[in-house]
Amino acid sequence: MHSPDAVPGVNVPQVTAWLEANVPGAVGPFAFEVIAGGHSNLTFKVTGADGARYVLRRPPLGHVLASAHDMGREHRIISGLQRSAVPVAPALGFCDDVKVNGAPFYVMGFVDGYVLRDRAAAEAVLSVEARRTASESLVDTMAAIHAVDLQAAGLDTLGRHDGYIARQLKRWYGQWNQQKTRALQAVDRVHDELSRRIPEQGPASIVHGDYRLDNTMVSSDGHVVAVLDWEICTLGDPLADLGLLHVYWTGPNDPAAAWNGSATTAEGFFDRPQLAERYAEVSGRDISQLPFYISFASWKLACILEGVYARYLGGALGARDAAELEPFKQQVDSAAQNALDMLDLLP
Repeated sequence: MHSPDAVPGVNVPQVTAWLEANVPGAVGPFAFEVIAGGHSNLTFKVTGADGARYVLRRPPLGHVLASAHDMGREHRIISGLQRSAVPVAPALGFCDDVKVNGAPFYVMGFVDGYVLRDRAAAEAVLSVEARRTASESLVDTMAAIHAVDLQAAGLDTLGRHDGYIARQLKRWYGQWNQQKTRALQAVDRVHDELSRRIPEQGPASIVHGDYRLDNTMVSSDGHVVAVLDWEICTLGDPLADLGLLHVYWTGPNDPAAAWNGSATTAEGFFDRPQLAERYAEVSGRDISQLPFYISFASWKLACILEGVYARYLGGALGARDAAELEPFKQQVDSAAQNALDMLDLLP
């Protein structure tokens, strides 16, 4: 925990005054503790003098792309979801006056729960039965996100309602071509084939954009108690979230994925086909085109990871030799190959 008067990213006296004036019941002095940092938005646990706990989110220090870290937008999404069936932290306040803290920020209520990032944590926190519950709850919560009444939540103007997949393909192929470190035929082939075969999109829904187990908090019995990280949420095709969840998820009996998260490999978690089956059952949606969305998600992951690889090759981690960075390159190759393989399963 930082000393009360020196917290990078928090102007303690001014934020304290703002909290006391704008968050009902908040009493200082406050202790601030970083719970997530890095290139993404900074997240602080805030503990009041009376023990009450809050969460403060702000853009990373020295960020340039304000649109990627739009605090007002995140706060709007969480506020809009308060009365929906989607579990989110209580939205308590938003400050757009940069004189207070050098950047906009928002404050939420603190939610007790676990973020499961690896197999050891999943096995320590959840029983085998609770892992099954977590699999069901994760899918049911995603279906609830996709079922939100956009007008009732005040989120019907969050993004365009049409052309989501086409725009995503254009955006990420542009990123690929700007950042690629080598030619990779699979990426070009998949882009062209997906562009040619975009399924007809039904009514737009909220798309989380990065929905996976470790972007939620679960209780010890496995229920999702809060969905986190709404940074890239927009309106679009809900099956994009299901495709992405497949790419991030490796169940106990699933073949390995390009993404090396291990939490869901523990006994009791669903395998990928069970995720799809549960989603179809709960949402009532037709998932016959799922291979398209899995291919798209794998292709998009290849584009994202190539950007990371390119930055590391360029020295973003300091001087590293190519051999040390080879695993990143292999992940890109693997994701691109998986995307290509999925094309063969398209109906």
